[in-house]
Amino acid sequence: MNKKEVAHIRKQFKLDHDLLNIYDILNVYITKETNEVYHWERHPFELVDREKQELYMGNFKKLLTGELDQKLFELKFQEEAEEPAQVMLHQALVTGDPDEWQDLMLLLVDRMMADAKYERDMVVTFIKGQYYLPTKARNDATEESEKNEVFAHPFILCSVNSTEKQRKTLLFDYVEREFKYNIIVDPIIKLSTPEQGFLYPSVTDNYSDVNRVLYCTGKSNFPDPHFVENVLNGERSVTALEERAIFEDIVKEITGEQMDATTLAHVYEEINRVIEVNEESHEEEPPKLDYKDVERLLTASGVEELTTEKVERAFETIVDNKNYELKANSVMPKYTSKSIKIDTKVATISISPQDLKYVRQVNYQGRRCIMIEVDEDAVIEGFTLATENL
Repeated sequence: MNKKEVAHIRKQFKLDHDLLNIYDILNVYITKETNEVYHWERHPFELVDREKQELYMGNFKKLLTGELDQKLFELKFQEEAEEPAQVMLHQALVTGDPDEWQDLMLLLVDRMMADAKYERDMVVTFIKGQYYLPTKARNDATEESEKNEVFAHPFILCSVNSTEKQRKTLLFDYVEREFKYNIIVDPIIKLSTPEQGFLYPSVTDNYSDVNRVLYCTGKSNFPDPHFVENVLNGERSVTALEERAIFEDIVKEITGEQMDATTLAHVYEEINRVIEVNEESHEEEPPKLDYKDVERLLTASGVEELTTEKVERAFETIVDNKNYELKANSVMPKYTSKSIKIDTKVATISISPQDLKYVRQVNYQGRRCIMIEVDEDAVIEGFTLATENL
């Protein structure tokens, strides 16, 4: 599943969208004290109040928002799982009996509660529906609509949301003309910040892939192992944060712990070039880096005494597989939105990867200093710093 496919699905979650049909919605309330189902209810989605429908749509769209391998993870199902979730989900997907779908979803809730302790009351929401994806790209030259050729995708979506107690407030009663202490015991369901959930089945080349599920986490780079492995029976996925650490360890194994800022800047420039070429060629799959690519980009960045055998050995040492492929988008921050942090005892400096070439660590009068080349005067709290000659 790629970001284009996720974005297309996410955009459909709005009221009265002609490419989306939601048939049923099931809400399950779990209390933290007993870790049991306190209440559940199922309704045809079209009979739900429109104001509630709008809140749910926002929740589903929020659940599907985020970067792949950071908040969204496409998971393969474990092959040797007992009572596999894949079988349960597929049966729920194809059944035309709402009661059977409901019972299968409640079995999933039982899995969520097993060996898990929640800090707050939780609400698990399931929907069953159908969305449509185009089977071919839009032809802008002929103004051909995507809707001319679409394919229906039945789906199940699950959203897990925490609750919070309402704050005690002081109100003024206009009728009685008095101040009143307001106590509301009903908890608020935090639909704007879903904890986690999933979309089944996943999508591959615009076709449903019943062998994969899209897991969604509310906290970047921190998927819930219990939910992934025990509830969904999914294979563990490497996060972007872990992928970046793997890349750093491989490079350190090759070059040593120290690297000057200019070389490091060139490394990021080379990786960014790979990403840009991939985007310009409109490739659906994200670019990946194998040991040959790492050797090439390190050589282009000025790393000396580099051999293929040395790079292969580094891959085998760090990931025990010389043919391991790193996702280029995961191993570096994007130039447009993220920065690299330079941590020191005195301060933390944030700088974009392409500007690393202007940074130096120098020895001045026996002390290590960070030197940053600038084109204009530096300003601190409205004061222009005086320029000193060293």
